[in-house]
Amino acid sequence: MSTQDVHARAFAEPFAMLIDGALCGAEDGATFATVNPSTEAALADVPLAGREQVARAVDAAQRASAAWRGASLPERIAAVTRTIEILREHAEELSYLDALDGGLVLAEARKDVALAGAWIGYMLGAAMEVKGHTLPFADRGWLLTKREPYGVVARIGAFNHPLLFTAGKIAAPLLMGNAVIVKTPEQAPLSSLLFGRLVRDVFPPGVLQILSGDGPTTGDALVRHPRVKRIALIGSVETAMRIQRSAAETAVKHVTLELGGKNAMIVFPDADLDRAVEGATSSTNMQQSAGQSCGSITRLFLHESVHDAFVERLAARVAQIAVGDPLAPGTQMGPLVSEAQYRRVLGYIDAGRSEGASVVTGGVAPAWREKGFFVEPTVFGGVTPAMRIAREEIFGPVLSVLRWSDREAMLAQANAVELGLTGSVWTRDLATAMECADALDSGYVWVNGAARHFIGAPFGGHKNSGVDVEESIEELYSYTQSKTISLCA
Repeated sequence: MSTQDVHARAFAEPFAMLIDGALCGAEDGATFATVNPSTEAALADVPLAGREQVARAVDAAQRASAAWRGASLPERIAAVTRTIEILREHAEELSYLDALDGGLVLAEARKDVALAGAWIGYMLGAAMEVKGHTLPFADRGWLLTKREPYGVVARIGAFNHPLLFTAGKIAAPLLMGNAVIVKTPEQAPLSSLLFGRLVRDVFPPGVLQILSGDGPTTGDALVRHPRVKRIALIGSVETAMRIQRSAAETAVKHVTLELGGKNAMIVFPDADLDRAVEGATSSTNMQQSAGQSCGSITRLFLHESVHDAFVERLAARVAQIAVGDPLAPGTQMGPLVSEAQYRRVLGYIDAGRSEGASVVTGGVAPAWREKGFFVEPTVFGGVTPAMRIAREEIFGPVLSVLRWSDREAMLAQANAVELGLTGSVWTRDLATAMECADALDSGYVWVNGAARHFIGAPFGGHKNSGVDVEESIEELYSYTQSKTISLCA
């Protein structure tokens, strides 16, 4: 299928929200423009759901949740399975939109569509294992526990993997009997809205709804609604804190958060340097999402005995990353998602220079750039723990290199930031690997690897990087409440 054909299919109809089984715009006609980050050209006007429309969506979800809860698990499995088929049938349009609207390299966007299907497939199998228990009873009778849905669930996704976080994350709450309302990422809403159009007839009206809008209006109305008892966010710490405050003002709610990271990769003298250099390059996710990934390695702790040789190889490898149009063959890194993100990343690069770090490679917009939010893959050397580029999440293609000689001091520095999502340890010594993995205050640690997720393995953060885990059977349980029943003879 040609690019023109894919574009025609993706833009065949105006982008609309899915509310109560119908495709619609905002009731007051409000819209916002979504922009191609490669060209800065407007792509489409997208509905901006207002507070009253959000309330009507919650009402529809509440009505639909009773019947959906009453459906058997095999019936729910059959409906959710259909979403995998739809993802396969429309993979090109969905991945094209994430490249066009979100700046993902097309090959990586295709992987996201496939991964969404794989996540759903895992949940379909694991759902049958979510069960209650029987407990000892001192007298004649039984004690039983069972799992029940919350009712209405809100999911708020991030802009770095729009389709993956919309399609891939609805399976767990739907399978557990909840009605789900998804708020699309404001910066890249198109693939999620197309997905809503494609699955419109899969679920009963109100069971799955997809809303577009901004955070202060649409998102705030959704998380404040007292009948939305379960909220899940993939996003920033700042957004998470606003959601926690807003949600708590109207009701007691179960809120789970998968947030940012300032993740450390530690290289010991005995590490395989060739593998570690490649691991350091790939784990920044520059070639996946221009470094806009919460799990990215952004702090590289190199032992002094290998520091210079490693930095030299790393700079040469990172400089090879081809930056350009995410739809063009051969491109390995696309633009940042928005002008605001572009300005943010350049601001951190300026801060790194002003605080005394040295740019080893990159550090500027590409010389050919006329339009678009492109930044060269950047490596800083001479970084110290007190610098902003070593403490704060940048969410862009920037890697900070720190030199170490004392293990205990280095581990203290690695743990000194307020975030604790992932970490990586490179060594041939098993005892060293396990000691450091235990010492890192992070939710997910790789040894002689980085950035890879394994389906079924819990993913989540410590400290300000989040609450609870996803991508595992624990995610299914998190969309249920426990009920204990005492049966007396």
